[in-house]
Amino acid sequence: MSEIPGDLKFLKSHEWVRVEDDGTVTIGISDHAQGMLGDLVYVELPAVGDRVEVGNACAVVESVKAASDIYAPVTGTVEAVNDALEDKPETINEDAFGEGWMFTIKIEDPDQLNDLLDPDAYAAMVEDDDA
Repeated sequence: MSEIPGDLKFLKSHEWVRVEDDGTVTIGISDHAQGMLGDLVYVELPAVGDRVEVGNACAVVESVKAASDIYAPVTGTVEAVNDALEDKPETINEDAFGEGWMFTIKIEDPDQLNDLLDPDAYAAMVEDDDA
C-alpha cells in the first residue's frame, strides 16, 4: 500500500478529506480504494453549487470491475470539481491523493471533521480489511 499523507482525514468508505487554507475541503478516494476498484473508466462528479450532506452519495466512479458511490464526508456546498477527470478518470489510479482529487466543498460545520478517521486509524482499518 502507498504512503498515506498525514494531513488527510478519511471515511470508512475510503473517501479522503484535505482541509485547505481557505477553509474549504478537498475530497477524493484513497489509493487503497482505487486499487480495489481497478482501472477507472468513468467519473460522475457533483455540480458546482450543489449542496451535499454528510453520508449521502454525491458522486460515482466506475471501473472495468464495478461502479461505486462516493459519499460526502461533510455537509456543504460544492465549490469546484476536477473537470480533468471527465476525459482522464485514470488520473485517480495514477495519483489518488494528488491530481486525482474529485471536488471541493465549502464546509458548513467544521466539527464534522472530528468524526473522520486520522491516517493511522484509516491505515489500521485497511490492514484489518486485508487480513
